[in-house]
Amino acid sequence: MDITKLTRPARKLLPLKTCGAVIVAAGSATRMGGIDKVMAQLGGEPMIRRTVRAFQDCDAVSEIVVVTREDLILPITSLCADMPKVIAVVAGGKSRQESVHLGLNALSGKVRLAAIHDGARPLVTWQVIDRVIRAANTYGAAAPAIPVKDTIKVVQGGVVKQTPDRAALSAVQTPQVFDFDLLRGALKKAQTEKAQVTDDCSAVERMGMAVKIVEGDERNIKVTTPLDLKIAELLLEELS
Repeated sequence: MDITKLTRPARKLLPLKTCGAVIVAAGSATRMGGIDKVMAQLGGEPMIRRTVRAFQDCDAVSEIVVVTREDLILPITSLCADMPKVIAVVAGGKSRQESVHLGLNALSGKVRLAAIHDGARPLVTWQVIDRVIRAANTYGAAAPAIPVKDTIKVVQGGVVKQTPDRAALSAVQTPQVFDFDLLRGALKKAQTEKAQVTDDCSAVERMGMAVKIVEGDERNIKVTTPLDLKIAELLLEELS
């Protein structure tokens, strides 16, 4: 028997669909000890500018919308004035889900893929962005992830209930990229059912959609605390 006939064929490489990026930077930064992390200096420039520039530099991204606080719309618009892919800077909502929804609404009608990224991940590279977009172009939903290094415990009432197999665990990052209509439908369903989802993948997973995982980057950290900002500075020096 010719075993080649039993081999599952690889997915065809599809023409790359138009991708728009929504960068979510509307949080209150309550864990930053009074530092406004969106505008915090990183490598001599505001963190949000560094984040947006990675998407500006990625050829697979056609347009960018930044979602932020009302008081930062004008400053961020000014910071992004030399980035032609930035088509809008809009105010966010009361929750991350609402902010993503508002960002999607600001993208043009040409967009067929939507890349959702945390504004507080300023060390993302255009290579990671490109890799996730191309996976989503084929599979409909994709996200970058890295292996979990620590042993994870499921704890209830201060007592360990379960220790998942670390080999099966991954730490998911952003950007997370989806078919535009799929993501909008998933977010609307989650909102209607008042489901709390921790990321955009979770909303899509609730629809029964499989998310393709691609290689992430350990340096693509999320800046949440002042210590994270110091670590980001060190990582940036290492890259320089």
